[in-house]
Amino acid sequence: MSASAVFVLDLKGKVLICRNYKGDVDMSEIDHFLTLLMQQEEEGLLCPVISHGSVHFMWIKHSNLYLVATTNKNSNASLVYAFLYKLVEVFTEYFKELEEESIQDNFVVVYELLDELMDFGFPQTTDSKILQEYITQEGNKLEVAKTKVPTTVTNAVSWRSEGLKYKKNEVFIDVIESINVLVNANGSVMSSDIVGSIKLKTMLSGMPELRLGLNDRVLFALTGRDKGKTVAMEDVKFHQCVRLSRFESDRTISFIPPDGESELMSYRINTHVKPLIWIESVIEKFSHSRVEIMVKAKGQFKKQSVANNVEVRVPVPSDADSPKFKTSTGHAKYVPEKNLVVWTIKSFPGGKEFLMRAHFGLPSVENDEMEGKPPITVKFEIPYFTVSGIQVRYMKIIEKSGYQALPWVRYITQSGDYQLRTNA
Repeated sequence: MSASAVFVLDLKGKVLICRNYKGDVDMSEIDHFLTLLMQQEEEGLLCPVISHGSVHFMWIKHSNLYLVATTNKNSNASLVYAFLYKLVEVFTEYFKELEEESIQDNFVVVYELLDELMDFGFPQTTDSKILQEYITQEGNKLEVAKTKVPTTVTNAVSWRSEGLKYKKNEVFIDVIESINVLVNANGSVMSSDIVGSIKLKTMLSGMPELRLGLNDRVLFALTGRDKGKTVAMEDVKFHQCVRLSRFESDRTISFIPPDGESELMSYRINTHVKPLIWIESVIEKFSHSRVEIMVKAKGQFKKQSVANNVEVRVPVPSDADSPKFKTSTGHAKYVPEKNLVVWTIKSFPGGKEFLMRAHFGLPSVENDEMEGKPPITVKFEIPYFTVSGIQVRYMKIIEKSGYQALPWVRYITQSGDYQLRTNA
């Protein structure tokens, strides 16, 4: 079972807009929601599902809004939450920013979307590209001949329109991997993993069938080919266009792609990752006078690769003043509102080492030592490189008209949650 009704509330609990899908829950029940929420907040027991009698509220907060679904049955909570987050995604696609003002300015469109997104409490068409074909933000004159729902909505392939035509047929594949690393003050890697996603930009005519081949360890084991580097992917999630039964039987990623940009799949690789940019830091505090910081950054990746837009963020005491910097490359600046020194290096080749020194004055008044020891964080992006070694082995494009299409592949590695703890 799914949702009985969906509400959008402001921060005071006032209903901005709502849609009753099943009529089995009294709409006035929503009046209890904010009171119960505040009560839980005060007790420190905030819960994603709040109950009042036989009615359950499943809610999320976005910007200055609460999105709440009600039900009195034992509903599939994960389905309802996935729908609420999809609702945020669709509204953001339509209105750029989802907040109280954008709901008030677009009541008619929001009502139309709530009608199309869910029917009798079950999610229906949730693809914003398809919805935009017939729910527009321009005023419409009523012309009977034009009140036709796009066939996409009733098709088996609800994410792609028919009759698409391109002069040049191309597919751009982006393999993007984010590295999450936590290094302790002694230089030992405490936790690390890789979160990857494969994104597509499809410009193909007709209804093509695509097959994507990766160096997937399970596939190579199934087929008995154990040549070269393979990758063991976990927590694999696919776009709805991928035929899951086919993937489960022979690990083939086969699909009819959505038009334009989409995320085909995401995955996680739980492996020991050597930090690509290694940071050594010495932070010396001389009480009542100054703090001196020395940071050394080393690129621990292939010499032919280059990290772009590297940012090393070094925490400093909140009462530091009169900064002075010296860097072997790039430039450093003090960001007082965040208590950080941000060292920016536009281009960081592999195997190279760079140094940054900073000097700050400290007031003579003793600062309370309750600030803790925030870690150094690093941001970067390395094109044409993947840490896991994942590779797109092939992309087959099959279309009944038999046209030739070009697949383009690009690999990018970037920092995710990349933290190095300090002694100071």
